[in-house]
Amino acid sequence: MKGTLEKIIEKLAYEREMLSAGAEYVAGADEVGRGPLAGPVVCAAVILPLEEESLILGVDDSKKIKEGDRERLAGQIKERAVAYKICEVSNAEIDRINILEATKLCMKRAVEGLSVPPDVVLTDGNFRLDIDIPQQNIVRGDALSYSIGAASILAKVYRDALMREYDKKYPEYGFAAHKGYGTQAHIRAIGEYGLCEIHRRTFTTKLSVKSERNGR
Repeated sequence: MKGTLEKIIEKLAYEREMLSAGAEYVAGADEVGRGPLAGPVVCAAVILPLEEESLILGVDDSKKIKEGDRERLAGQIKERAVAYKICEVSNAEIDRINILEATKLCMKRAVEGLSVPPDVVLTDGNFRLDIDIPQQNIVRGDALSYSIGAASILAKVYRDALMREYDKKYPEYGFAAHKGYGTQAHIRAIGEYGLCEIHRRTFTTKLSVKSERNGR
């Protein structure tokens, strides 16, 4: 079995390609929360030192990492980062401009909010950002790129913490458990209590109609 360091080094192929082309600062950018019925979409951008002695072991697609490990890694990423930025776009804005445009806007804000301007940006997915910085899209980039994986961890830890705070305000929906995704428990809660302030109306049209029919 390959060692953890070797696995991390394998995730540096895209970054090293950019460095060999003359880039000094390579940023990774990713989002969390495109699919939930409630809450914002959250994006992070991060520039990490790429020397072998500075690499953070365990960085990967945030969905593959246990919650406690994600939080530990997020702390290390923030400590070692050359720069990082986390942004969110609200459910109301998602309803106004649609989730794809909201995600692109959120990621653009994160990249442009970096205190150190990157020379190139690696982004997860297959869409382009409206930025004046060279960019490369990588499908499944959070699993294939060290920098994008680190961004996915920052975004996931931030959004999960935010949804736990919303759970305190709206305990009947169970946001701390499902983070706003459309689980059976969440859908049942919507059927019983209707929609709350942070629900995405464009994601819950049929559910909200059902709630109205039930007199909720």
